[in-house]
Amino acid sequence: MASIVFYFQVHQPFRLKRYTVFEDHPFYFADDKNAEICRKVATKCYLPATRLILDLVRRHKGNFKVSYSITGVALDQLQAWSPEVIDVFKALADTGCCEFMAETYHHSLSFLFSKQEFVEQVDLHTRRIRDLFGQTPTVFRNTELIYSNELAAFLQTLRDAQGRPRFKGVCCEGVDWLLHGRSPNFVYAPPGGGAGAHGGPFALLLKNYRLSDDVAFRFSNRGWSEWPLTAEKFARWANEINGNGYICNLFMDYETFGEHQWAETGVFRFLEALPEKVFDVNPGHNHFNTVSEAIERFPPAGVYEAPNLISWADTERDLSAWLGNSMQDSALKELYKLEAPIRRRLQEARASDDAGEIEAAGHLINDWRKLTTSDHFYYMCTKYFADGDVHKYFNPYDSPYDSYINFMNVLDNVRERLEGVSAGAAR
Repeated sequence: MASIVFYFQVHQPFRLKRYTVFEDHPFYFADDKNAEICRKVATKCYLPATRLILDLVRRHKGNFKVSYSITGVALDQLQAWSPEVIDVFKALADTGCCEFMAETYHHSLSFLFSKQEFVEQVDLHTRRIRDLFGQTPTVFRNTELIYSNELAAFLQTLRDAQGRPRFKGVCCEGVDWLLHGRSPNFVYAPPGGGAGAHGGPFALLLKNYRLSDDVAFRFSNRGWSEWPLTAEKFARWANEINGNGYICNLFMDYETFGEHQWAETGVFRFLEALPEKVFDVNPGHNHFNTVSEAIERFPPAGVYEAPNLISWADTERDLSAWLGNSMQDSALKELYKLEAPIRRRLQEARASDDAGEIEAAGHLINDWRKLTTSDHFYYMCTKYFADGDVHKYFNPYDSPYDSYINFMNVLDNVRERLEGVSAGAAR
């Protein structure tokens, strides 16, 4: 028996406009460019892919299932500039075959720098998903699959309004050197175990990066020995996990379909044919599950130890794409240094009962939170930049250094607004 677990990440950051030291206004975000990219990706990926998946769910009478993690900042942009995408996601949610996962609202690194901000962003995201799609997420996915034993332990301390465990489990990368020869195709538990929201053990779903990357990165590579990748071939590979596992966790960026892999590559035809081929290769035994269903269906087969932080980025599977150089370290340090005084300003404004002060403080913390989005620090990454790799994808800057300078210019203005130097320019 092979259970296919499809999980798609949907994310678009609020990219910054070019902001010089001579600027003195609180309008930091390149809305024209962000709208253009949002509509472009919606046309190429979000609309055709989600409509196809909705059709596949109906065509296979509920036997095809998927899970999504959609960031709050992506939802903000879709509602503003491509609301028809939200409508299709709502229709998919109504089928009962689509699960929405929890994450930080702003796709941030907040778990590493501020547990308070981390919890607040998770709360904001949960409310947004519940309001839009009528679901309360019970499986967590941290930004860029960043994970450690500490994250699992912290998530287990979170409770809902009734005092019950909030999450059933978390998704993370299946790292070879942490698996020690074991297969990622099992459910695992963190050290110390613990109870999940469903009454069973708190669980970990590990990405099968080989099969995921066959679709996400190698699908259109004519130099790949397995090109062309057909649905029949991929279904056979997934079926081969039988005997050494029971779940195949396919985690990838949603933009794989139509953006990273263009429609001309045949990626939509591949997706359309895949469910039927998975069912046919082993009739009555292979199926699709959402992340919650997989956790509830299969007990943990062992403990997955991750004493240090891991992610799904690059071959290192670490955090060096965001924390790998002095520019990134400096930008993050200065950003989170502003958190406490910004919170104090918001508290003081609320205590003053002055509508103008409350509005200005609200705009300030909202802008600050948009700056916590991990993409801003990813653009500062110097690894392999000259090679034209994935670090340049949707990157608005000519170099990591330009990104750093622009970000710090914006942060200087945030600091001035906080200190009241440019209070007259505050919204």
